[in-house]
Amino acid sequence: MIQVCSQCGTRWNVRDRQRVWCPRCRGTLLAPGGPAPAPEWRRGDAVSVQRRSAALPAGFRWVAVRPGAPPAPRRPRRDPGPTPRYAAIPRWGLVEHFDAEVEQRPVRTGPSLRAVRIVLLTAAAVLGAAAFVHLIRYVLLIINRTMLLNPWVAGIATWAGVVLSVVSMFVVVAAAVLLTNWLIARRAAAYAHRGQDDPRPAWALRLGSLVPVVNLAWAPVFVLELADVEDRQTWLRRPIAVWWGIWVASTVLSLFSIATSFTADPQGIADNTVATVVAYLFGAAALLLAQQVFLGFERQPVERPSKRWVMVAAPESDEQKDDDPARAVEPEGQNPAA
Repeated sequence: MIQVCSQCGTRWNVRDRQRVWCPRCRGTLLAPGGPAPAPEWRRGDAVSVQRRSAALPAGFRWVAVRPGAPPAPRRPRRDPGPTPRYAAIPRWGLVEHFDAEVEQRPVRTGPSLRAVRIVLLTAAAVLGAAAFVHLIRYVLLIINRTMLLNPWVAGIATWAGVVLSVVSMFVVVAAAVLLTNWLIARRAAAYAHRGQDDPRPAWALRLGSLVPVVNLAWAPVFVLELADVEDRQTWLRRPIAVWWGIWVASTVLSLFSIATSFTADPQGIADNTVATVVAYLFGAAALLLAQQVFLGFERQPVERPSKRWVMVAAPESDEQKDDDPARAVEPEGQNPAA
């Protein structure tokens, strides 16, 4: 028994059982048709049967189906749901990512800012204390001209000056070494920021900064070169020059006090004590000025340039002024035409 779907037109072989709904589209099945007449071997009967079979009732059509069980029903389409709406532009999708180049910043390997400041302040304090002790010693020498001093007071004044002189020598050497290490690291970072190498090797910088008397000529030159590389000579030229002058004067006074320290007469000892006090004061001043130069560099990192370009309005040329449509057409001092 064959039934045809009224919606999709599929022809179903329902065998001997009438059905109502189409298994494929759930449409209504039409009533089953009658059995075809038995064919006969006569030509006239065959032609009559073919004519009768060609004329199908309304709602029927010939459909080629495979024999056997009906095909499996199609899966129904899933409801896609409401149309998506976005409050903002979606950021998902095919996004092309570019790996940003990591900026290579110069690595600072020198001493820290705090360590340099502590050593410089400690050295200046020790030199100031040594100058104060030698000043007390000079006062005791004046008193000793008229009266005899207590042996304990004289011993303490003498040995206190010796101890502070030795300590001041060590702290000054430590400050010089620390400042030299900072100078080498700062120059390397400054030249690396410009994509260059320091033209002076590290051993030359150490030799020119730590050898006595030689460093008076070369150490300030190294500092001026650093200021020139960082474009800060305008702000640091004067502090460097003042520090240089005080440092030279301190060195000359120190050499004079050492040369006159071998005298044995009372007046020579008093004069040497005064020279030592002045030398210590100049040494403390040189250390404090060196700290000011050091802070002048450290207040601004190497990576931050000193020059900042600012946009300004270009001055108007004479041609632009002549082409100005709003320029005055009347001579000066006269009223415009009516």
